Amino acid sequence: MEAIRPVPRTLLRDRAYAAIRDAIVAGEIEPGAVVRDADLAERLGLSRAPVREAFSRLVDDGLLESKPQSYTRVTPLVAADVRDAAAVVGALHELVTRVAVPRLTAAHITAMRATNERFAAAVGAGDVDAALGADDELHDVLVRVSGNRAAAATVARYTPLIRRLERQRFAEGGSCRSAGLHERLIDACAAGDVDGAVLVTAEIWRGLEELAD
Repeated sequence: MEAIRPVPRTLLRDRAYAAIRDAIVAGEIEPGAVVRDADLAERLGLSRAPVREAFSRLVDDGLLESKPQSYTRVTPLVAADVRDAAAVVGALHELVTRVAVPRLTAAHITAMRATNERFAAAVGAGDVDAALGADDELHDVLVRVSGNRAAAATVARYTPLIRRLERQRFAEGGSCRSAGLHERLIDACAAGDVDGAVLVTAEIWRGLEELAD
């Protein structure tokens, strides 16, 4: 497993959490799979304590489910959960877009265009990891510029639920989000068109809600 490997002994809870989360999102630990803190601690080169703390966070995030004294396992992909997550994340992206657009600089716009070029190339090459990474990077410009830390934390918490489904659809021969939609978003941002940027953002995330159907 690419995401499950020993990590430096700094910020162990966060690193364990990120490694296990990424392995779940990538499908390296499959839906329904039982996970054990001792096994993952050994593979990560950690003690069991940070892994247990990571498990607790992942339960809160909806990626793991646990029955005390019985099991901890990866949650199944449930369409309703993905729709709910996409609705929440989409609403927050609309919020940060509205705040961020008037604050964007030419450097921000240039960075967004370059990222969208990488996104389009990755989609064309069938590289889902690179595509979703570029997608995150593009939208993160608006999240960061907005300065809304509560929105950023919530987006980071619930986006992995959506990513699991996107990866599955991609593996089944589907595609990631449209580079054309991103281009429309960037054009609206460059023009300072707040309402236009918010409308395109809503369209992007509405498509992900529909993906769950």
